Amino acid sequence: MNDRIAATPPATLAELLRRGNVFAEQCPSREVLKHVTSRWGVLLLVALLAGTQRFSDLRRKVGGISEKMLAQTLQWLEADGFVARIAHPVVPPHVEYSLTPLGIEVAGKVEVLADWIEFNLPAIMAARAARESGPD
Repeated sequence: MNDRIAATPPATLAELLRRGNVFAEQCPSREVLKHVTSRWGVLLLVALLAGTQRFSDLRRKVGGISEKMLAQTLQWLEADGFVARIAHPVVPPHVEYSLTPLGIEVAGKVEVLADWIEFNLPAIMAARAARESGPD
């Protein structure tokens, strides 16, 4: 038996509810996980690590994202507390997006994943090619 597991007291129901359980079908953490780890969520979080940016800057930086998906993903990340939206009262409207302290933390985590993928891309592509070519 694992001594580390045995030494850990069972969590109370209140602790379990506060922490969440990503494996539970109805747990709200799944929705947050979906927002953070979606293709656009990862790319926007990493892009915002460079600092405050306007909507149009983000659209140019994240190739292939539609205006609708950019707006929707930013709204999700804002609702989750990761992105701050600052609207300046000028004409035409000037809106900027930046990471909150919580956003900086989560962006750092997904940046590590994105970096790992980039670093290992040759091996990943070789595995794909080997699978597509089939057995010798």
